Amino acid sequence: MKRYTSFEEIDRDLKWLHLQSQIDKEELKINFNETKESLSPSNLVTGLIGGAATGAVVFKVLSPLLGLGVSYLASKIGKR
Repeated sequence: MKRYTSFEEIDRDLKWLHLQSQIDKEELKINFNETKESLSPSNLVTGLIGGAATGAVVFKVLSPLLGLGVSYLASKIGKR
């Protein structure tokens, strides 16, 4: 625990804590707005389409390398 020797020290630390609190509140507002924007319907759809496109590209590249044909994968998916 910090020991204070004057009221000036206490006032200085209180001002610093108040400023730090204001900074934290502003950062929270910014993070909230960024999260809200990232969860907007248009961004979610874009993310899903991008993920599906990436998955299709990876599948196309890896299928020949791993010897996985479409019929093999279709049979595996059908057995679930």
